[in-house]
Amino acid sequence: MSYFNTLLFGLYPYLAGTVFLVGSLLRFDHGQYTWKTGSSQMLTSRNMRMASNLFHVGILVIFFGHLVGLLTPHWVYAPFMSAGTKQVIAILVGGIAGVMCLVGGAMLAHRRLTNPRVRASSSPMDTVIIVLLVVQVTLGLLTIIPALGHLDGGVMIQLAHWAQSIVFFQGGAAGYLDEVGLIYKLHILVGLTIVLVFPFTRLVHVWSVPLGYVTRRYQIVRRRA
Repeated sequence: MSYFNTLLFGLYPYLAGTVFLVGSLLRFDHGQYTWKTGSSQMLTSRNMRMASNLFHVGILVIFFGHLVGLLTPHWVYAPFMSAGTKQVIAILVGGIAGVMCLVGGAMLAHRRLTNPRVRASSSPMDTVIIVLLVVQVTLGLLTIIPALGHLDGGVMIQLAHWAQSIVFFQGGAAGYLDEVGLIYKLHILVGLTIVLVFPFTRLVHVWSVPLGYVTRRYQIVRRRA
């Protein structure tokens, strides 16, 4: 059991991270015509705006919440709040964002699977990634159930120690998850799998956030005479 724990939570993260970085670079270098969102809104826009907005707002809040929550050392926020308080905030904010993301993602998945025009224009990976994301958000929401049973923040600290050990190349990272519940481990494994397949999906478009629009000079658009 210890061997598989080390394999899945000590080595697999680095495999997924390497494929994520190298694969994204190679795709950008050799497949720039595939570097796109592949929007299907022109095929049918029914419920598209609501589904897309719910999904994207929810997933952005979840992503940055995990990024800050897991990679911020305990001593940084300890003077301002306890681990238990941080966990309650994470449950509330993450729960709301998770429901938004789940509803939007489920609508997008249903649309992609049931609409003939959208399905015909979709690649297999388009379907795989939206299903994986819906599964991942569902697992994340399910972790709230056991989290409500231990509001001291202990498990959250263990998860943060694991994430920081992986990111900062510290030894023994997998050991932090020895006593963590199965639902948390499944959530981590699906998340790592999403990172692994990232370069082979439309998710690569997140690298191309149009930040230049914020600083570019304004444009004057006149009506045709």
